[in-house]
Amino acid sequence: MLAYALPADATDEYIKIGESTAIVCMQRFCRPVVKVFAERYLRSPTSDDVARLLYIGEQRGFPWMLGSIDCMYWKWKNCPTAWAGQYAGRSGSPKIILEAVADYDLWI
Repeated sequence: MLAYALPADATDEYIKIGESTAIVCMQRFCRPVVKVFAERYLRSPTSDDVARLLYIGEQRGFPWMLGSIDCMYWKWKNCPTAWAGQYAGRSGSPKIILEAVADYDLWI
């Protein structure tokens, strides 16, 4: 589900487990990952972090750059009908954009 950005119900065809089992497995995987990495990697940057990242960017020839940005479009399955047109792209289905910035040592 994480590697291919698949919804839980699509895993039935690929790995032959049901939607509810896939969701439970994903939760059992994500909880320890968050517990282990949240304090260091899954937090907002402090002013010291920002200063360090700006310094590294300047040393590499990219002043005022915190890191590399990446965007991903996710299909919004339960988008409210009133908002659907506002979030629909060329595909016609509502999607939201997930943006992430990573520095050179993959701190997101």
